[in-house]
Amino acid sequence: MPRGGANRKPTAARQQYFELVRQGLKGAAAARQVGVSTSCGSKWFTEAGSVIIPDAPVSPRFLSQDDRIAIADALRAGKPPATIATTIGKSTSTVYREITRGEKDDGSYDPWRAHNQALLRRQRPKTEKIRDHAPLRREVREKLDEKWSPQQISRYLRRRHPDDPQMHACPETIYRGLFAGLLGRRQGQLRTGRTRRKKQRRGVPSPNKIKNMTLIHDRPAIINERSRPGDWEGDLIIGRGQQSAIGTLVDRATRFVRLIHLPDGWKARPMRDALTAQTADLPAEARRTLTWDQGRELVLHEEIEQLTGLRIYFCDPHSPWQRGTNENTNGLLRQYFPKGSDLAVHSIRNLRDVTRQLNDRPRMALGDRTPKEVMRDWGIALQSG
Repeated sequence: MPRGGANRKPTAARQQYFELVRQGLKGAAAARQVGVSTSCGSKWFTEAGSVIIPDAPVSPRFLSQDDRIAIADALRAGKPPATIATTIGKSTSTVYREITRGEKDDGSYDPWRAHNQALLRRQRPKTEKIRDHAPLRREVREKLDEKWSPQQISRYLRRRHPDDPQMHACPETIYRGLFAGLLGRRQGQLRTGRTRRKKQRRGVPSPNKIKNMTLIHDRPAIINERSRPGDWEGDLIIGRGQQSAIGTLVDRATRFVRLIHLPDGWKARPMRDALTAQTADLPAEARRTLTWDQGRELVLHEEIEQLTGLRIYFCDPHSPWQRGTNENTNGLLRQYFPKGSDLAVHSIRNLRDVTRQLNDRPRMALGDRTPKEVMRDWGIALQSG
């Protein structure tokens, strides 16, 4: 066979070869069936580092053999990881990690070898770390009770016990321990309220036309830099039957949270009055801009600007990512205010307790400092509500 001949066969032939081997055929028989020599099949087998047969179906959350073949084909065609991710329906970071993990010594990416290595990594012959180690289990449970996320707990454990690997746990280990029931009751431990993994979905906001809006595209570029406090993003979280709501504000630079109590509802006038009254304590350096979606609750935005001094900008319709910091914060808040619950039962004192917890919680985006600490670094001392 000419040099490189084994790799000149169509991808489909190589794929069929590995499928036959995984079905139990000997390498020579599989090679004959796909029309290649035994030595060619052996070369494929050796390059892949053997053929692992999974003992259980692989979840669609993970990359399949077909996904890895598509990645290899796209890399040979010179396509960037972001384009490959769109093609196979995975995130760009997943594709980047896969390419890095699957690289051979010569820098090339072999999809069959990468798939076998992934199946090897999935094998877990030892007992879960959290199940075996009571001190670790106890410390993780304490932080979950304080409403810390698995990511925050993982980073905390490494800072708290830098020289004790037995007290380290990655976020996935904590999630697995929680879903397996090793960390007490699952209900209410995660801010999302989830007790098992499930697919994510977003609601689609309905378009509303508000007069004299200034769109986000006209917002000063300095706001995108997050180089100063006082540029806020805002939204509402809605309660059961759309009968109650809480206003949410988060500072882009410091992640400092302020909740707006809305006992009289969230139509235009009550929203104007609540925003004006409950931001009155903000000093000038913490009162610059506010970015909101195109909800009708801010139809009186011009009056709000005059009364509060906040310059208001509106996102495009159906574009929640344009105020992504606020979207993330609303996700954190759902731990305290679950979807489908009556938000009218929460007093302004309750809201202040929640914001105190959030503003005293370390954030990865802030280098594990708290929003309160970062705001104080700017010389601004704010109450949570």
